[in-house]
Amino acid sequence: MARPSRRKFLGAAAACAAAPLGLPGKQAAGSTEDNSSIGKTPHTRFAVNIEMWFTKLPFLKRIEAAAALGFPAVEFWPLQGKDLGAIAEKTRELKIEVAQFTAWGFKPGLNNPKNHKAFVEAVEASCKAAKKLRCGLMTVVGGDDQPGMTQGQMHANIIAGLKLAAPIAESHGVVMILEPMNIRVDHKGHSLYGSPPAIRICEEVDSPSVKINWDLYHMQITEGDLCGRMKDGWKHIGYLQLADHPGRHEPGTGEIHYNRVLKAAHDLGYRGLVGLECRPRDGELQAARRVAAADVW
Repeated sequence: MARPSRRKFLGAAAACAAAPLGLPGKQAAGSTEDNSSIGKTPHTRFAVNIEMWFTKLPFLKRIEAAAALGFPAVEFWPLQGKDLGAIAEKTRELKIEVAQFTAWGFKPGLNNPKNHKAFVEAVEASCKAAKKLRCGLMTVVGGDDQPGMTQGQMHANIIAGLKLAAPIAESHGVVMILEPMNIRVDHKGHSLYGSPPAIRICEEVDSPSVKINWDLYHMQITEGDLCGRMKDGWKHIGYLQLADHPGRHEPGTGEIHYNRVLKAAHDLGYRGLVGLECRPRDGELQAARRVAAADVW
């Protein structure tokens, strides 16, 4: 899409006031403008991260708010403290998917073998949760740096842990998506960052149930060359997430030309959901409009 047209689109979107979002089917009280199709984008299917969007609403209302804007899916972080039965019922009622959730977070580290037994147990429980949620993906995190261990040792431990859990995930038809972070801005002291080591880990584990949660925000900060790196690691990509940089807000607020990046993913053959793990800068309605603008090419 030509740059002037994109600017015109975003300028028009910016002129629209972002009304408070309870259930945002209408822009404002008394308005005839229908916003229920904003999330029904032509090329890319987006999943709203409801840990970062609609945070003033109760959790189930966040799912309703995402569906009211026309988004086909949501994603969230840990299972703990969430009513999975209610989430499953709500998503079924609204005909909206759960794209993925976090099965294993930063601590305790997967990169330490003393935590592998707990990791395997968590994967087993998360596979059962995934079935209830009708979800086929779950994020696992490598862990922060372990005192006295080299990066090579920590990565070897991640490989060992994933090899233990992979047969469980395979038997349930679930894919564990390993997420590299960035250590410059958000996760200083994390043991796994950038695509090359994540690709090596996937190759070593050699399981269809171990892929990469390819977060384009983290990749931009760590290594750049988003389209080239994505092509290099294509066969190991299990899921895409995004945010713009700097700020970790929605596309159109930073330096990443997401129209180009999303088209590159589409051209590679990616048809999975793309997680919106970003903080709406000027309200959720404006963020949804900017996301829709990023899918125009």
